[in-house]
Amino acid sequence: MSKPQSLKSGRGLHVVIPSEHRFVLAEDALSKLLLEDDVRDRAVIVVSVAGAFRKGKSFLLDFFLRYLDYTYNHGMDGGDWMGSEDEPLEGFSWRGGSERDTSGLLLWSQPFKATLPNGEKVVILLMDTQGTFDSESTVRDNATIFALSTMISSIQIYNLSQNIEEDDLQHLQLFTEYGRLALQNSVGKPFQRLQFLVRDWSFPYEHPFGAEGGQQLLDKWLEIHEGQHEELQTLRKHVAACFEQLACFLMPHPGLTVATNPHFTGKLTDISPDFKTHLKQFIPMLLAPEHLVPKLLGGQRVKARDLLVYFKVYMNIFNGSELPEPKTILEATAEANNLSALAEAKEVYDTLMEEVAGGTRPYLQPKMLEQEHRRAKDKALHAFNSKRKMGGQEIANTYIAQLIKELDEQYEQLRAHNEGKNIFKMAITPAVLAVIMLLGYLLGVLGSAVGVQTFVAVGQMITITAGGMLALWGYSRISGNLRDIAVQIDEGADTIKNYLTAAALGQVNQRAVAAAAGYYSGDDKKHS
Repeated sequence: MSKPQSLKSGRGLHVVIPSEHRFVLAEDALSKLLLEDDVRDRAVIVVSVAGAFRKGKSFLLDFFLRYLDYTYNHGMDGGDWMGSEDEPLEGFSWRGGSERDTSGLLLWSQPFKATLPNGEKVVILLMDTQGTFDSESTVRDNATIFALSTMISSIQIYNLSQNIEEDDLQHLQLFTEYGRLALQNSVGKPFQRLQFLVRDWSFPYEHPFGAEGGQQLLDKWLEIHEGQHEELQTLRKHVAACFEQLACFLMPHPGLTVATNPHFTGKLTDISPDFKTHLKQFIPMLLAPEHLVPKLLGGQRVKARDLLVYFKVYMNIFNGSELPEPKTILEATAEANNLSALAEAKEVYDTLMEEVAGGTRPYLQPKMLEQEHRRAKDKALHAFNSKRKMGGQEIANTYIAQLIKELDEQYEQLRAHNEGKNIFKMAITPAVLAVIMLLGYLLGVLGSAVGVQTFVAVGQMITITAGGMLALWGYSRISGNLRDIAVQIDEGADTIKNYLTAAALGQVNQRAVAAAAGYYSGDDKKHS
């Protein structure tokens, strides 16, 4: 299989960048990735590989890329997705040696679009993480990267070397405490799948390679027995409680060429056949359509656009001077959960109002526009309230108040935009002001002709005032500034127009009545 076009043009996109032992969110790049039209409303499946540096995380992910491209971009089922034997391995950057290669968090720049067996459309994102415990990172740096990748992912692959050590479980302490709080608050299990991957497993005589042997090893390590320290027992209970799925896979060594040849490029010919055999078993267990695990938070599917909100909120709390407490993480997750519901509700309102009062829609009578606003507002509030949220009703009420305020502000903008479409009303103000200017000018001319300077002064004042108001009105309508003043001028012109119209109609009515009275009076005389 030649290298697919989609992988040739893709790359590892830095979305979390380390900077002087802090981390910066590349928000523009992340927004572009997650807010694509055919991505933003799909549920996300985030597959992350985390663990110590120089243990082959990026190398592994590039085989994930080959499988995903073969299965979802090319619609192949099974088959030889690993490619030709002499094809170099490309995708996420990787290299041999002792120095760290990956920094921060990276997402593959081209999401893989898939359909679950139930027909649901989803998007798969691959995440590469900075290796922990290198010479450049602090303990806090390591914990932050591991925490961010675990909080964001739906499938967290914990990449280990040779065995599961007690320290490896200790790194999960923060998440187990967070999970315990989530369960206490009736949020449900906060994490979906934790997949231990033990590389270079050296004891196949104890537990065989693959999923079965891995499960045996994991069960052994999670076993709680009499005489075990209480802290170790608690950790094991909480790990099992806060992940919906726990699994382990034992991989053989990839071969001496991979480990010792500085010119190794990832060609299959240089990799141990046993390693390739188990790789073909392992990857479909995670990425085949029937095994995909969508990201859930608070019992709700996380969409791609929601993931952007979670990234922002988590980056804020993990960039503090110290690692956040589990309670703080729970509060931040609740905040992101409510913000996501708020954004979805606003989108409901925007969609409904765009249909009746969007830029291409004609002028709508003010009462009709207000009715549509109330209808769309009710729909938006229903959308917010019907979405399951974390943090309880007290926190939800805060965001309901914010939603109402933002919808009312949006309505005011729509109302002003709608008024701008009223061609007749737009013509009334300049017409009335022009007539007033003309009358002022004529009054001045008349005063000058009869020698009454008071008429001249009053006429000039009327002309200058009306001209100034017309210029101010025109500036406001063109620039959008001083809108309140322009509205007042419109209202004044409308009042004058209504007064003159009423006066004119009154005169017409009086003449009509007088004419009718004269007609009937003359008719009576004829009969007499």
